[in-house]
Formats: sequence, C-alpha cells, structure tokens
Amino acid sequence: MIGIILSDQGYEQDIRELLMAYYPGQAFAHEEREDVEFYVRGRREDGDFLLDVDGQTRRFPVDYEDRFETKNRIKRNLYQLLEERTGKGLPWGTLTGIRPTKIAMTKMEEGWNEGQIRDYMRNTYFTSGEKIALSMEIADRERRLLSSISYEDGYSLYVGIPFCPTTCLYCSFTSYPIGKWEKRMEEYLEALGKELEYTAKRMKDKVLDTVYFGGGTPTSLSAGHLDRILEKVEACFDLSRIQEFTVEAGRPDSITEEKLKVLKKHGITRISINPQTMKQATLDLIGRHHTVEMVKEKFRLARELGFDNINMDLIIGLPGETMEDVKETMEQIKALSPDSITVHSLAIKRAARLNLEWEKYEKFQMVNTQEMIDMTAAYAREMGMEPYYLYRQKNMAGNFENVGYSLPGKACIYNILIMEEKQTIAACGAGTTTKVVFPAENRLERTENVKDVEQYITRIDEMIGRKEKLLQALDHD
Repeated sequence: MIGIILSDQGYEQDIRELLMAYYPGQAFAHEEREDVEFYVRGRREDGDFLLDVDGQTRRFPVDYEDRFETKNRIKRNLYQLLEERTGKGLPWGTLTGIRPTKIAMTKMEEGWNEGQIRDYMRNTYFTSGEKIALSMEIADRERRLLSSISYEDGYSLYVGIPFCPTTCLYCSFTSYPIGKWEKRMEEYLEALGKELEYTAKRMKDKVLDTVYFGGGTPTSLSAGHLDRILEKVEACFDLSRIQEFTVEAGRPDSITEEKLKVLKKHGITRISINPQTMKQATLDLIGRHHTVEMVKEKFRLARELGFDNINMDLIIGLPGETMEDVKETMEQIKALSPDSITVHSLAIKRAARLNLEWEKYEKFQMVNTQEMIDMTAAYAREMGMEPYYLYRQKNMAGNFENVGYSLPGKACIYNILIMEEKQTIAACGAGTTTKVVFPAENRLERTENVKDVEQYITRIDEMIGRKEKLLQALDHD
C-alpha cells in the first residue's frame, strides 16, 4: 500500500495515476498507517510546491493559474523521484492518459515539424524516443486514413451487445452470460431497436461513415437474433455512404457457419476472431472456452465464406506466458495471415476476476517486456502490416500500450475515431457511451446508458431522453 497525503487535492488524481503506472495494482491510503510501504506527500508553500517521496524532497516553483503546466511540473518531479527510488524509467514517461497519439496529431495539425514534436514530448512528458517515434508514425497514418471523413457532417454508430458465452479472467467490460438472457433476448432487442429508431431519425441529416457492433460478444446472439438486429439497422439507417461495417465475432466458441452467413448476407465488411493467445494451457486458465484448433477452424471458415478483412486480438502479459510462448503465438498467427492484429498489453482491472481473486493467480508470472512488444511489432511488419492506432489503459503490464496493425487498406477507421475523438459517435445499447463532438469549439460531451440490462430495458425512454438533451446542443452549435 502507498500513502498519499496532500494539502491540495487538486492534483491527487495526476499523482495517483503516475503511481499506478509505477506500481500497478497497488492500493492507496490517505492517512498514517503501519501497512504503508512509503508515502508521497505534497503541499503548497509560498508559490512553490513541496513534494516528498519516501523522505526524498523536491521544491519547485509553480503557477497555479496555469493548471496544465502545474500538473505537468508536479508529474515530472514525481517521476524523477520515483525513477530514483526504483532505478527505472517508464517507456511513456509521465504520460498516463489513454490517447498519447492525440498529442502528436494535434501538434501536426497546428503545423509543428517533426523535431519540434519530438522535443515537446521528450521535455514535457519524458517520453522515450521509441514511443515518440511510434506516436508520430501512427498520428501521421491516422491523419491520412481520416482524410475522407467529415468531422462536422458525418458520424459513426456503435451498437452494444453486452453478452458473452462466459466472462474471461481479465475482463471488466459490461457483459452478461448469454445463457441467462437467451429467453429474454426479445426484450433487449426491442429496447435496442427503439433506441436505434430514435438515433437514425435524430441523425438523418448527417452521413453515417462507420458502424461497429461490439460488446460483449455480438456473435453470442443466435443467428436469428443477429439477423433481426442487422435488419433493423438496415431499415433505420442510410448505409449508402458507409465506409466500413464491423462486427466483433471475438470468441471463436460463439462462431457458427450459420452466423457467419448472416453477417455475410448483410454485407459486414470487417470481423474479429480473437484468440488472445495460441497456448492452450493459458486459454484454459483465463476462461476462454475454445481451443487453439477452434481458432484456426473458424478463421478458415470465415475465409471460405469470403471475409477479406479479419482482425485477430492478442494479449501480451497473460499469466504464466514467456517470450517463447508469445513467439509461438505469433508464428501461428502469421501462418493464418489475418488482415490486421491488435496487440494488447494485459491490464489488471479492479473489477476483473484476475484482480478480485488475486491470491489464486499471483503464483503465475505475468510479464510484459519491451522485447515482447518489439517482437510482436516485428512479426506484424513481416506480415506486411503497419501500426495504425494506439491506446493505453491503467494498470497495464509493463506500462506499455495496445497497438493495432493492419495491411494497407484494412485499417479500422472506427478504432481511430473512437481514440482520437474527432467525430460524433452515437452509441446504442446497455453500457454504451454516446460522444458528441463540437469541432468548432474543440469540445466533446458524452452521455452514458445504464450498464445493467434489466435497467436498460425498463428505462429505455430515459436513455433516449439523455441522448436528446445532448444532441439538442449539437443542433445549436
């Protein structure tokens, strides 16, 4: 446990996030306790800020009128104290937000050159040269991929299917066991259909650029229910100018030939078939009820049915996995030759079983290293792929990042839009978040649907009302 004692709570979250990057999974205390490993103390004093970490103190001037610079100055000094204490730095330096490429993209749009951006990220955030280069490469590619997207006249649609065959060990997403909801699925689809109808009518004057079905696992629905909800989208929305339509078929054990044929019939352009790892012992441990052979079988079936844009998700840092295990996974993925891969660093979420039942799993080594990250990147490039989007999460193994790689022409535009927050995304379904972008003001506002499926069904009119209140503001922008 780490103690945080501050006279000014205004910067507590910034301090806490950097501590979480150095010490993932640690709990925090705000008073003197015997079980605290060390304390971080901070206070204002005559225009300065005094920061103490385990007895090592720094005093530095700050301008409290400029919160952005004050926050960064506190984080830089805390970073240096933590670096001294641990003897190690972090690949992203003081950056703890989930969208580091947004910094590089914003500076590019402001006309900064490569050298200026490098200096800014290094001096402001202590970001390593490798991560700065990766950010800039991806930001440049994102700008080109989004060049055909209108931020003001277009929008994207997210449809949430919050059901899964089972809950994975590391998962904290809103999802419910499909077995408990199959008999009541009509109720959920009816509420979802009502929200889709409203959204289509409300957004009829804008161009729908991308559609993304996520979850949960959309293919945990029956083929009939999948067919019904896709027909609803086609009936409500103008899809004539759509650039991509993604459905996550993430769990191989949820995929059937009948369901894939339904997706094909409705013109779905991109799907995901996600192994996470190709080591069977790990799959069994983390609660994935599929086999390595099933991944290959379902992938080949999708290819035979004509799907030419298939993504595969992988997780680095899973319990017990070594460098050799990751290499073997990459070899098997390379043999399948998907169109894109998304490489995730394991993030230990508070609500995940991996965290709640930590005593069961702490005996397994959970390691992610720069060498593992470099190896997955090298494999992706050997397969002809380029990195096209990046995001980070709290408590990530090794404090690294999640990177999407794709073959030319196979990048997921929706993934970029959700990360860069450049375009309005209307989201329908339990646990989803609608994000409305006001480009002229460089402002974003959001409204959330309740996560509980029962509540979503009974309060669907309230969810629609929340959307209406937010979208009215868009009308007057």
